[in-house]
Amino acid sequence: MATKLYVGNLAFHATRAQVRELFSQAGEIIEVDLITDRYTGTPKGFAFVEMASEAEAQEAIQRFNGYSFNNRALMVREARPRAEWTGGGYSRTIKRF
Repeated sequence: MATKLYVGNLAFHATRAQVRELFSQAGEIIEVDLITDRYTGTPKGFAFVEMASEAEAQEAIQRFNGYSFNNRALMVREARPRAEWTGGGYSRTIKRF
């Protein structure tokens, strides 16, 4: 079963191909998703890498967490599912009585 990894502290000039090349040293890559700002298109400094198996994902975590890539220490861990947004919160309108 495929396992998705969170890769943080990427250099802003890192490319999808560079991340794929690095993580392929730990095993088969299913997908690399380099996260960019939706308005400017500039990278946000993190990515998600989907590895083909749990064992390969654990190998990548052990090998690359703290690894210096483009002069930055990577932070690699298993990705967590996004918390579901409930739409709660407060109204931003001012009520005057």
